[in-house]
Amino acid sequence: MAKMSEPLVVGRVIGDVIDHFTANVKMTVTYQSNRKQVFNGHELFPSAVTHKPKVEVHGGDMRSFFTLVMTDPDVPGPSDPYLREHLHWIVTDIPGTTDATFGREVVNYEMPRPNIGIHRFVFLLFKQKGRQTVASPASRDKFNTRKFAEENELGLPVAAVFFNAQRETAARRR
Repeated sequence: MAKMSEPLVVGRVIGDVIDHFTANVKMTVTYQSNRKQVFNGHELFPSAVTHKPKVEVHGGDMRSFFTLVMTDPDVPGPSDPYLREHLHWIVTDIPGTTDATFGREVVNYEMPRPNIGIHRFVFLLFKQKGRQTVASPASRDKFNTRKFAEENELGLPVAAVFFNAQRETAARRR
């Protein structure tokens, strides 16, 4: 599955958000309201992603648990790029071969609202060391995926996908 990471390199998800990794679990992210599956680098309108998507984990087994993180690394913020992410969603304790509804939502889904420019919205899936081993972060703002993964002993992701979105004007909705 080495080819899976190439769009993540081109889209600067690897580098800006997380270090290089090899995907070894398949994850699908689908917004149910419009049946839009997320593919790396595709653009979705904010109006199409208002409700949390269905996130399916195709790997592991019922004894393995995963953490899903959704973040926006393109929010304007401090000059330190490692404190620039905004957290949109975290679900922990997702059993393998199931979907995020079987996990524990520790940070509620917040719909993307990009104000200026194009934003990347990144879904990262980490394999947990065990059940109930992941702590909730202190804040959505100034979130750092690498730091969160380190603090919770998650290691590198096992899967990732991202989409782009920008502010939606009335003309773009037509």
